[in-house]
Amino acid sequence: MADGTTHFSRRNLLFAGGAVAAGLTAGGLSWALRTGADEQGEAGPVAAGPMAGAFDMRTGAQLLAPTPLFNTTGPQSFAFDDTNGQVYVLQTVESGIRLDDEEDPVGSGDRKTSGDMCLTRLSSSGKTLGHMYLRGFGHGISCGVEPTGQNTYIWVEGRADTESGYGRTVVRVPFKDGSVLDSSDDSVRHFDPVPGSTDVSPALDLPGERVLVSHEEDGVHRFSVYGMADFLAGRFTAAQVLKAGVQVKQEEWFQGCALYGDHVYVLTGGPYTGKGGDNPRKSGGNTYVSAIDVRTGKAQGRHHVTVAPDLAYREPEGIAVATAGGRPALCIGFSVKTQDRRELALYRFTA
Repeated sequence: MADGTTHFSRRNLLFAGGAVAAGLTAGGLSWALRTGADEQGEAGPVAAGPMAGAFDMRTGAQLLAPTPLFNTTGPQSFAFDDTNGQVYVLQTVESGIRLDDEEDPVGSGDRKTSGDMCLTRLSSSGKTLGHMYLRGFGHGISCGVEPTGQNTYIWVEGRADTESGYGRTVVRVPFKDGSVLDSSDDSVRHFDPVPGSTDVSPALDLPGERVLVSHEEDGVHRFSVYGMADFLAGRFTAAQVLKAGVQVKQEEWFQGCALYGDHVYVLTGGPYTGKGGDNPRKSGGNTYVSAIDVRTGKAQGRHHVTVAPDLAYREPEGIAVATAGGRPALCIGFSVKTQDRRELALYRFTA
């Protein structure tokens, strides 16, 4: 959420350089790990076009009308549980709430720097089905959902930096409706695939059994891809490591990432500004979806997203792939203003 504070400025990451990729088999379902992957040369962003990776960005259609979340703050990211037809949405905790063992209500600024988030579970039609609070985890730039038997595991950042509020590790925790979970709790296992990195956030590619980790290291924004089984076993040799700058401009606001098939998808942009600002409504907004090929590390399409131009506020917040029904769709979230809260609207783009 663009709130004019230093918390959001952490998203204005340094995008620079090229990418690396390792071997994979056709179809994107079996992925061979490789050690010692080397980064390729730098490349600049490519021109905008109708395709971003495998998806036709001209096919935009509403998937979910503006929908309230459990808290009144804006959405940060979302992920699909295609098995159960549900959507999980992360947001920072709203001001004035007093959670378990807190003596007094806490303001929104303190919530952000502490990395306190609210997770809402929605039905496919937007009905609230449950929620939980995650204290000290992070800002929620991206996330993943893993339905396993009777449980649903949430992949999210953890161990929030106390100055920025952004995560430094990856965690996998079960969803428990109505609960409050602390990042420091003994039950929370922290994965640290790139020690010392900052602004860490995960996403999942369940069909490909892979984990995508977005992180900043030495001032450079990177995406690292891991086999899920190896990741859970603590084997952190990345199959691919990509530098965001192969496709994304340095000044753009990073709003989330997704992994599906042969591509990493990157969402950037900010909310509309006034007529005299640098992103007025008449410009069509500054939301872009960019794709990077994990096999070659090269830019593979970039598209200016102008769908739903009349949404109030319209800040891009989160990107994920839905696979229910057999036809994958790349989905983009927008934070929408109402009189007393922010809501989530989702739009889909098909292959």
